[in-house]
Amino acid sequence: QVQLVESGGGLVQAGGSLRLSCAASGRTFSSYAMSWFRQAPGKEREFVAAIKWSGGSTYYADSVRGRFTVSGDNAKNTVYLQMNSLKPEDTAVYYCAAGGRYYTVYNPSVYRRDTSYDYWGQGTQVTVSS
Repeated sequence: QVQLVESGGGLVQAGGSLRLSCAASGRTFSSYAMSWFRQAPGKEREFVAAIKWSGGSTYYADSVRGRFTVSGDNAKNTVYLQMNSLKPEDTAVYYCAAGGRYYTVYNPSVYRRDTSYDYWGQGTQVTVSS
């Protein structure tokens, strides 16, 4: 059974940092694209960052580029999202997603689409106070 389990969320002041983790289990994800999405209250889920596990290429939404860093640890089957210089508008539930279809993995242009992913975690709340 495939599972993605996020952790590391919490309450932080503006300007602070958090590191989210996504522990993957149930299969080998080394050929997958792994992404982070977020959803704020009353808003649609939006793409945050992605990493193509094979090769390590990374991709970011404009709103987080330069502040957030996505990385992966193959040995631990875990993906991380380091979030620095947090802003109140970063407040949301953050979700980890895994996509293994060939079209997804080799087309970074589709990483921003939530329909590109096969598996999702349950989410972790991040709240940034002003």
